[in-house]
Amino acid sequence: MDADPSRLPLQRFDVEMTTEVEVGLHADFVSLWHTPDSIVLDFAALRRPPYVEVDSDGTQVAVAPTRVVARLRLPPGQVWDLMRALEKELTAYEDETGQKMPPPGE
Repeated sequence: MDADPSRLPLQRFDVEMTTEVEVGLHADFVSLWHTPDSIVLDFAALRRPPYVEVDSDGTQVAVAPTRVVARLRLPPGQVWDLMRALEKELTAYEDETGQKMPPPGE
């Protein structure tokens, strides 16, 4: 029998991290995709400046050599909490710095 969630005690995570993880990683962009049981975020960094290459059909293509520096696999249910937390932090960032992010598509 499942416990009533409203009657469960509050939880607090006491998070620790290694010195190597504490510094963090730089990522230039993130790629999102999914499997049947997880949402995957691949954070990537440029390895060197982009360059133009010509495909076999003559089309010019900008190539950006990158490397994935971190992959996160999240249960789909946690993505909603992540989205809310990102919105909260972005709003705090904008309020503190005065920098507003451009609307999508700009």
